[in-house]
Amino acid sequence: MKVAIVGASGAVGQEFLRVLDEHNFPLDELVLFGSSRSAGTQYTYKGKTYTVKELQHNDDFKGVDIAFTSAGAGISREFEKDITKFGAVMIDNSSAFRMDDDVPLVVPEVNPEDALNRPRGVIANPNCTTIIMLVALKAIEELSHIKRVHCSSYQAASGAGAAAMAELEQQYREVLDGKPVTIKKFAHQQAYNVIPHIDVFTDNGYTKEEMKMFNESRKIMHSDIAVSATCVRVPSLRAHSEALWVETERPLSVEEVQEAFRKAQGVVLEDNPSENVYPMPLFKSGLEPVFVGRVRKDLANPNGITFWAVGDQIKKGAALNAVQIAEYLIKVGNIGK
Repeated sequence: MKVAIVGASGAVGQEFLRVLDEHNFPLDELVLFGSSRSAGTQYTYKGKTYTVKELQHNDDFKGVDIAFTSAGAGISREFEKDITKFGAVMIDNSSAFRMDDDVPLVVPEVNPEDALNRPRGVIANPNCTTIIMLVALKAIEELSHIKRVHCSSYQAASGAGAAAMAELEQQYREVLDGKPVTIKKFAHQQAYNVIPHIDVFTDNGYTKEEMKMFNESRKIMHSDIAVSATCVRVPSLRAHSEALWVETERPLSVEEVQEAFRKAQGVVLEDNPSENVYPMPLFKSGLEPVFVGRVRKDLANPNGITFWAVGDQIKKGAALNAVQIAEYLIKVGNIGK
């Protein structure tokens, strides 16, 4: 098994290395790719040193079985054919192909079988907020069909990359030291602030991030689920949080939803308000599951359930989801076909 990582120096690329190591992924060869700036950088994986190669239009992907790509939508589109032409499965973490009809969009806990039908050799990793939400919603969908979801997200700096995480830390230091605040990665100062603006605004007043949650959920769930979201950047580092209001076809009790969460793949229930037990991003960074809590009836809708969810954006919202897709393909013997 020969594995490539494109965008190896980025936050998600580095997380790919950690997740592959933690999962003892069955690779025999590893090759790392990056921009001209990161070419020559060295990283250690399982005691062996690997040097980042510059991504170029050539035959470097000959013999590669799986390519994890996380270098941005433009790079993914430009190099798609170079990566897949020799048969590699391209598992792409960008937004480039998510809504293409001939590219499956996969959350392994929800629709793993979709990964088997990939005419272009490409599988898309969904948006991080979509992944975190749908891992939890899958448990509810199995109880009763979900008609509508309202979501308010509380998204960490990591969603804007490693440089954004560094900028947030820098801003806190600058504010405390009474210095001018550096603002490059965000529309406004992020430290001590929340910004109701992630990605660019569209004609309907929603941002692209918010529309991703609407469109991607329908494709992944193969249903008419309607998601209305407000995505907010908050001054935490890694894990995203979401407040969710879910309307189902029949009324659901808090107890049956909690039990569904307890049994759900990839979900951990932390729900004991009397003891102040509920998921918080500070304590969920670096962990694999989606954590849910504060399950309660929606006071505004007799068929509504509301709850709180937290997941690590770099891990489950990106690298881990992609690795789990690859693990599924290996499990069912579908690599190289």
